[in-house]
Amino acid sequence: MEVQDKRMITFDRTGFGDTELLDIYRRILKPRLIEEKMLILLRQGKISKWFSGWGQEAVSVGSAYAMDREEYILPMHRNLGVFTTRDIPLNRLFSQFQGKASGFTKGRDRSFHFGTQDYKIVGMISHLGPQMGLADGIALASNVRNEKKATLVFTGDGGASEGDFHESLNVASVWDLPVIFGIENNCWGLSTPSNEQFRCKQFIDKGIGYGMEAVQVNGNNILEVITTVRRIAKDMRENPKPVLLEFMTFRMRGHEEASGTKYYPEGLQDDWEKYDPLTNFSEFLYAQGVLTEEIETQYRIEIKKEIQDGLEMAYAEPDIIPNMETEIKDLFTDFKQVVQSANGNKTEKRYVDAIQDGLRQSMEKYPELVIMGQDVAEYGGVFKITEGFVEQFGKARVRNTPICESAIVGAGLGLSIAGMKAMVEMQFADFATCGFNQIVNNLAKTHWRWGQNADVVVRMPTGAGSAAGPFHSQSNEAWFFHTPGLKIIYPSTPYEAKGLLNAAIEDPNPVMMFEHKFLYRSIREEIPDDYYTVEIGKARTVNEGSDLTIITYGLGVHWAKEYAKNHTDLSIEILDLRTLLPLDNEAIYAAARKTGRVIVLHEDCMTGGIGGELVALISENCFDALDAPVKRVASMDTPVPFAAQLENQFLPKERLNEAIESLMDY
Repeated sequence: MEVQDKRMITFDRTGFGDTELLDIYRRILKPRLIEEKMLILLRQGKISKWFSGWGQEAVSVGSAYAMDREEYILPMHRNLGVFTTRDIPLNRLFSQFQGKASGFTKGRDRSFHFGTQDYKIVGMISHLGPQMGLADGIALASNVRNEKKATLVFTGDGGASEGDFHESLNVASVWDLPVIFGIENNCWGLSTPSNEQFRCKQFIDKGIGYGMEAVQVNGNNILEVITTVRRIAKDMRENPKPVLLEFMTFRMRGHEEASGTKYYPEGLQDDWEKYDPLTNFSEFLYAQGVLTEEIETQYRIEIKKEIQDGLEMAYAEPDIIPNMETEIKDLFTDFKQVVQSANGNKTEKRYVDAIQDGLRQSMEKYPELVIMGQDVAEYGGVFKITEGFVEQFGKARVRNTPICESAIVGAGLGLSIAGMKAMVEMQFADFATCGFNQIVNNLAKTHWRWGQNADVVVRMPTGAGSAAGPFHSQSNEAWFFHTPGLKIIYPSTPYEAKGLLNAAIEDPNPVMMFEHKFLYRSIREEIPDDYYTVEIGKARTVNEGSDLTIITYGLGVHWAKEYAKNHTDLSIEILDLRTLLPLDNEAIYAAARKTGRVIVLHEDCMTGGIGGELVALISENCFDALDAPVKRVASMDTPVPFAAQLENQFLPKERLNEAIESLMDY
């Protein structure tokens, strides 16, 4: 009875036999012993950083223990117990901490910033919130394929302040996704207390706003955690719907060790130490006669040996020898495009029709492809590209989304993680700002970080010329051009639009497709009715010439063609890039060398535009062949104005004449 009275937590062992209780104890002991060792290594300078989950092990271990092994878990900083409960070999875990090659990110990322399909774990990025959108996508795949699987994603009370939290919970609720949103309420976001993070009393109060069940558990009571997660997961497998699960706990150590805990009020840690999940559970097991000193000693010896063996294996592994070729190669998953031609019947189609045609045929070709975007279902999208798709493919695969670009791009990546394909439509390219983090930090970096492909196409209606003003007319391809790990296509004709879109969907890597809105209904040509693809990364010579080369893409191709048609006294070479990432450097150099005079033309603003990179490449690689400086012709360095006369002044079309005359006179 004396031991029983020391406990601050009441355990209910209903349904737990002695053998299982000991298994659970061993699993909660393991991350604590790893922590003890890591803190020693940190002081010795043998590891560079440590995020401690001391005092929160019951949340991680209990949750992972309760989920099926084939169900995905998306952990965060302090969820070491998820990794150990999923039985990841410690040598690999320690190699990850040490930046060794057998770690899950090959030295490219640190601590728990990794995922692994072998253990159905998807690691976080430093931005805290985006993993919740990924969980939505993984759960959506379960619903679409009727797999009856739950998904568990963690966030903290601080991370729940991010917009991704709202977007992801809202999407999960609207779509009835089987996601457990686990919030570790440890009362602090780094040094900021809860009363400076949010005004609600508790996170379960938020459930009603999302129309979802909200449950609160004692996060330091491992049996309560296991029982609750088991119940929720079992129910949502049969009745898919999200649940907000709040774990009440406390972070005993700093956000990470370097930050310390001086900001904690005096005595706070002492009060919470009484609720230590490991101490309380061990005392309960002793009182139950389940755990003995002999068993505990044996467990500690075995686990410490496993830790030491794992460390020695990690230490013995040689340091990574940097290899530029490997780093570049790992940006994308291996994929060799086989261009598919079509030789059958041709029909005249507008640019917009060609995109619709390609998207429909890709949906037929890939039953695992899901379309997501605002108003894309019954309404058919604001440009009517997906009109009629719901009737053909159903609402499971053609999905209206709430206005939440970040969660939807994240869901696209989640679908890819679960083995599906996603096409995300931005209503306008301008709105990609709201999903920017997911695009540049998740889609672009995931394969390079831990080998997971991002089979997502983001369609971007772009460009000016329709008097739509500064928030519906931007040419923002340069924002993404700077990001390694993305592919960017920008078709200028109906033929290219269909073929490049089909190719992008075939490609298991992330592709941004820019579609100029002005071209949607202003140009048409005969294109094959059958499915075909165009090579990504290959430029196209639009016009042969010997006097001057214009290198361009998108609407610029048509400006260049119009100039050449109206100035037959000049022999103009026109190169349509078609793909911006990767660039077809050889075609660019050949076109520049052919005439010795080069203009780079694009609709985007001059400063920081892609033209600057092209000029640099040509100057560095073709200098001896040039007869004049390479000139850029681009839009003004202002936002895109609304009034037609101002928009015309903003665009570079009229300045093209002057630039060509200047270059020819050089």
